[in-house]
Amino acid sequence: MKSSCQSICQRNKQQGAVLIVGLLLLVVITVLAVSGMNTATTELAMARNDQNYEYAFQAAETGLEQALAQDGYDTLVDTDLGQSTIDTGGHDKVQAIISYEDSTLVPDRSFSLGVGSGIAAYHFIATSTAASRRAPGSTTDSDRDATAVHTQAFYVVGPESSTL
Repeated sequence: MKSSCQSICQRNKQQGAVLIVGLLLLVVITVLAVSGMNTATTELAMARNDQNYEYAFQAAETGLEQALAQDGYDTLVDTDLGQSTIDTGGHDKVQAIISYEDSTLVPDRSFSLGVGSGIAAYHFIATSTAASRRAPGSTTDSDRDATAVHTQAFYVVGPESSTL
């Protein structure tokens, strides 16, 4: 009889331990799941921010292309191409400005007519500023808004004169 009492007493002591171990494992799995969800949410926000910066980058590149595609360049005043909206649902805006920097004589080694031939190089700088907004109608900036500024220097070869 003594041995049957010992086995019943041991069984009663072990039943509570299984419950505690099971609850601890459940807590560990829950903590891991919540941590994984937080990591996934953070990575998704990072991907959205990177995508928005890429939109701004591409909009600034488009502004430079539009600026360089102009026919005439003014040596007296800056040419402001104005602000335009890139076709991405109205979220991206770009403004391009062309500024005259200087004119130089064309060196004889880089142009076959050479110095004194009446040919000059007119140097310009095109600057394109783009903004990509997550909430375009909002009056405040979002933490996901992105801007990009691209600058391209170029010159135009033309007749030597005070204006182009």
